[in-house]
Amino acid sequence: MSTPYPFTAVVGQDDLRLALLLNAVSPVVGGVLVRGEKGTAKSTAVRALSALLPEVDVVSGCRFSCDPGSPDPACPDGPHEPGAFESRAARMVELPVGASEDRLVGALDIERALAEGVKAFEPGLLADAHRGILYVDEVNLLHDHLVDLLLDAAAMGASYVEREGVSVRHAARFLLVGTMNPEEGELRPQLLDRFGLTVEVAASREPDQRVEVVRRRLAYDDDPAAFAARWADEEAAVRQRIVAARELLPSVRLGDAALRQIAATCAAFEVDGMRADIVMARTATALAAWAGRTDVLAEDVRQAALLALPHRRRRNPFDAPGLDEDKLDETLEEFSGESPDDDPDPDGGPDGGGPDGGGGQPAPEDGPQQDGGAAAEPEAGEGGEPQASGGREQSPVRAAEPFRTKVLSVPGLGEGAAGRRSRARTEQGRTTGARRPRGALTKLHLAATVQAAAPHQRARGRSGPGLVVRRDDLRQALREGRESNVVLFVVDASGSMAARQRMSAVKGAVLSLLLDAYQRRDKVGLVTFRGSAGEVVLPPTSSVDAAAARLESLPTGGRTPLAAGLLKAHEVLRVERLRDPARRALVVVVTDGRATGGPEPVALAGRAARLFAAEGVASVVVDCESGPVRLGLAGQLAGELGGTAVTLDELRADSIAGLVKDVQGNRRAA
Repeated sequence: MSTPYPFTAVVGQDDLRLALLLNAVSPVVGGVLVRGEKGTAKSTAVRALSALLPEVDVVSGCRFSCDPGSPDPACPDGPHEPGAFESRAARMVELPVGASEDRLVGALDIERALAEGVKAFEPGLLADAHRGILYVDEVNLLHDHLVDLLLDAAAMGASYVEREGVSVRHAARFLLVGTMNPEEGELRPQLLDRFGLTVEVAASREPDQRVEVVRRRLAYDDDPAAFAARWADEEAAVRQRIVAARELLPSVRLGDAALRQIAATCAAFEVDGMRADIVMARTATALAAWAGRTDVLAEDVRQAALLALPHRRRRNPFDAPGLDEDKLDETLEEFSGESPDDDPDPDGGPDGGGPDGGGGQPAPEDGPQQDGGAAAEPEAGEGGEPQASGGREQSPVRAAEPFRTKVLSVPGLGEGAAGRRSRARTEQGRTTGARRPRGALTKLHLAATVQAAAPHQRARGRSGPGLVVRRDDLRQALREGRESNVVLFVVDASGSMAARQRMSAVKGAVLSLLLDAYQRRDKVGLVTFRGSAGEVVLPPTSSVDAAAARLESLPTGGRTPLAAGLLKAHEVLRVERLRDPARRALVVVVTDGRATGGPEPVALAGRAARLFAAEGVASVVVDCESGPVRLGLAGQLAGELGGTAVTLDELRADSIAGLVKDVQGNRRAA
């Protein structure tokens, strides 16, 4: 077994280490979500934590790690007789991004269940992680239904497996830690809320600290055992402190004054539901125990808010997580009144001291501590539309307020990644039929299996009540649900679109569609065209936040190379199909339909558009033409694309329901 990197040797990242330690002290805090760019020691710190956890006593031979002091009465390997037990290190189990549902929760032997009526159950990763750590790297890339199962088990402390009338339940209490890079996509707000604490990490910009990171990493890579030995005393001290804090935790008193501060803080930041209040209370209690105190102080409440609230106060997907610390301090000060029975914070304020110097921050024994880390209106231009004089680039304008859009979906039945946009064959959804399994059986169609096996019972010599089932009888359930798509925005940023009020409305419309893409779990890309070329502003990505940021800073001005923009979009989709052939595309072209620059720009744009029609790519043209005289060029472009045109006003209206669903009918009519 390889020697893990010592937890106390991690340079900086104080908030990350504190959040992990608090969960080690009190697993009911609810786990940690670590957000940050690549190369910031997220995975290193999580893997190092497992070596600090105290050993656990387990019932000998139990596959579900039951505690011999209080074994689970519903354990599938039970009932357990008192007596034999063994001690072992707490496990750290990693959940791969590509894991199946059966690998996570366990699998039933369907053949034995049907033939013998027994619950032949093979435990999954949730059982392996019981009383240890379950680590999910890149949790934002995990399929939504797996995240739902994972977080439900973490919240209930148990895993339930229900398969065709056969039910198994076992305990599953673990420290849940997820890491993610926000550039690769966000978690849904509902899932964010299920993580107790969230920490933002970033690489330090201080040269001395970066030098120390490199020095320690090189020393570890050269001789892991010797490097770990240098930090053995610090590791042992933190391990002992975790044990002491766990023993002290039941004695920690959460007074009414602290509870009022917690409730007032959650109300002031308008978090949804009551989970934030509960998590803050548990975190503040763990902070006091970690600091060696039996009373929760104002500094504990403040630190708990900084860890438990930032990811819960986001009002829409494009809000950056964070907390206004001035507002937090004002709220805590306003509700700092203590009743006579409560012990006030002797230092009065969030920066007050304690045994650790305040807020339960890791003490010096945790190893070396270092800081972690108005432009003028455009002139009239081509076609009577305002544009920058002489093709001059304009400064970006802010997007108008987003609005709810109708569902745009790709026609037909796909087989792409699970999502919420277009119809598809998926692992989750309503059952529509059955077929022989191709490879491993994942979803049994019970009725079809019984029908396939029934005619052969006499020939197979059936003599008892059980049904004699063979591999050839098994039938895979076909299910229909929704898939996610790659939504590629092709946005006209030329001078003909440059009027500030008009471009603001255009950006607002695209932002609204981006919000819709976020909710439907799509990948999004952004191509713009202006001047003399098309530009890939953002390749297809799961990070809708990144697309919104690029849209906000989008400059405008110059000619309208419509053909170049379409050709660039066509190339982007070609590459994307090579990477993910199962994911279908939806192209959203945002333009007034004008094309200028070069010989025969309109004809060239038409030929480029017909490439999409020939390949059956679903498309929508958002017509941005304005004024009393309209040329209808966007409608002509939609015809060439084989798609549908809709104006900015119609994008809000009920009349576009099923807009892209009409693409197939239009294509057939053509």
